[in-house]
Order: sequence, then C-alpha cells, then structure tokens
Amino acid sequence: MTTPQREQTHLWQAPALGDVEMLHARYFQQRFAPHVHEGYVFTVIESGAQRFWHSGSEHLAPVGSMVLINPDELHTGATAHEAGWRYRGFYPECARVTGVLDELDLGRHGMPLFKASVIQDPALAAAFSQLNQRSEAGASALEQQTAWRQAVLALVQRHGHCAEPAAPGHEPLAVARARELLESQLADPPSLETLAAAVNLSPFHFARVFRQATGLPPHAWLKQRRLARARELLRSGLPALEVAFNLGFADQSHLSRQFKQAYGVTPGAYRQACLSP
Repeated sequence: MTTPQREQTHLWQAPALGDVEMLHARYFQQRFAPHVHEGYVFTVIESGAQRFWHSGSEHLAPVGSMVLINPDELHTGATAHEAGWRYRGFYPECARVTGVLDELDLGRHGMPLFKASVIQDPALAAAFSQLNQRSEAGASALEQQTAWRQAVLALVQRHGHCAEPAAPGHEPLAVARARELLESQLADPPSLETLAAAVNLSPFHFARVFRQATGLPPHAWLKQRRLARARELLRSGLPALEVAFNLGFADQSHLSRQFKQAYGVTPGAYRQACLSP
C-alpha cells in the first residue's frame, strides 16, 4: 500500500522586513478555497505546477514562474501536477511595497498593481526565491533588507503599473459605508436589507454595486474579513477557540476549516509562527 505523501509548510514573519509573512510549502492535496489577502501575494513555483482562478479566468503557473496577486483580489489554488507543487511565498502588507518606492521618490504615482497573474522572469524569480531561503535560514537584517528592496523595485519596474483613482460618486461612498458597517459587526452582521437601507440603495442594486466594487457579494466579503481579522487576533496571541467565538464562527473546527482552505495552514500553526521569536 502506498503511503500518502506528507504536505509540509513553514510559515514565518521576517522581523528584518517589518514582519513580512513568508511561506515555504509543499502541497499535494491542498485546495485553496476562493479567498483574498489584504496585501500582496508574490510566490515562486520551485517544483511541480499550480493552477488557480484569478481575475476572471483560470491560470497555470509552471515551475520557475511567479504568481502575482494584488491586494483584495479573489483567487483560488490547487495542484496542476501529479507530484503537487512546492513554492516560496511572500505576503507583504501594501505599506511594505510602497515604502520601498517612497524611499526612491517613486511612490507619488500611487499603489502599484500587477496585470499579469503569472510571469516568466527567471532572474526575478531567483531573487525572490533566494531572499526567502536566506530569511528562512536567518540571514542578517542587512542582507535581507538590501535584497528585499532590490527585488521589489525590479518587480514593480518590470511588471507593475499604478492604480487609477476611484471615480467619485454616490455608489463608491455607499460601498465604503457598507464595508465599515460589516467590519464593525463581524460576529453578528446586519442583513442585506439593513445594509442597503443604511446606504440608501435598494437591496438588489446594493448587492450588485457591492460585488462590482469588491469582486465579492456581501456575505463572501464578510467571510474574508472574518478570516483577515482572525489572522490579526492570532498574531496577537489569542487562542483559536477565543478567536472563533469572538468572530461569530460556529465553533473552532469551523474556523480551522475555513482558515486552512484560505491560507494553507491551521490557525494554531499560524499563531505559533507569529509568536515564535
């Protein structure tokens, strides 16, 4: 009888880079449910291949490629190879990327975005992969900080563009207000009718403009915000059971299931990685 191959994950924060989250993972059966990150996602595929949905279509990321996901963009993830896939990932907050550009007076054009979901840039992939390896091995802050700035600058210059400002008007304000209301009531959210009434739109029209603005219907956006808030609470040291209770999950197993589907690790493993010295 063949023994199932064991998936491996190592998640950590890089103090030298302002606690940028990094991941070194080998997955065989993991399937990432549709989810978003508040910050960027940069990953390097080191073996196998990954398939994923992003920006309205399916994508294939073969060995040697990089996957680029902008903040708050819905995406999935699964293996595209019989041997699974191994990758090194970076999950920087927006400020960790724009801060590099600000140092060179390049941030005045706004937050950079990436049009391509998958890029083929061997030199850049090698730079990010080596930085991930050096951080995992405990390289000096000087080495990591220098490599990070060089890699981010090259990534933005070669593959990025600046975000367009949002169009003014009533509907963007209504969506922003609805997001604030949902954010303030994660454990006991208002109904669609209540949300729509609070922003002076009909429920049907509100649901449409909310999805157009965020890429998600309100209930799915709420799920993502609960998971993002769970990450914050786990980073602060709160046990997973309390996190589940505070955020309105049915129980701890409900939180664990959704958290691993979104981030590839359990809440306990994430908390431990964040609290490790």
